[in-house]
Amino acid sequence: MLLTIAAGVMVGVLSALLGVGGGLLMVPFMVLLLGETQHVAEGTSLAVIVPTAIVGVIALSRRGFVNFVGAGLLAVGGIFGAGLGARLALNLDGDVLKTVFGAVVIVMGARFVHQGLTTDPTAEPH
Repeated sequence: MLLTIAAGVMVGVLSALLGVGGGLLMVPFMVLLLGETQHVAEGTSLAVIVPTAIVGVIALSRRGFVNFVGAGLLAVGGIFGAGLGARLALNLDGDVLKTVFGAVVIVMGARFVHQGLTTDPTAEPH
């Protein structure tokens, strides 16, 4: 129980610090350390994201770092996408779902590393 709470604290810190969804960290934790299935880990992660995101949004919005119009538009699409994604996940074998999850994490990580190494730190943000 303490390990799970500690992981929640870590995920909360990293989510608010880096803007990463809890799923990027929480799903591997639950699958690899808690022995949950990929399906259970993904569903649980989605439930964890809600309160974590609310606290992060409150803190960041106090400094003006939330684009509520953009968030609203993304949320509309996200609502429909979540329904579709959940249906797709439920129709995939757990091992296939793990492989897809891992591939997405690797591709996203490689893209961020490449972008971080090739971006001019003195350039104006766009």
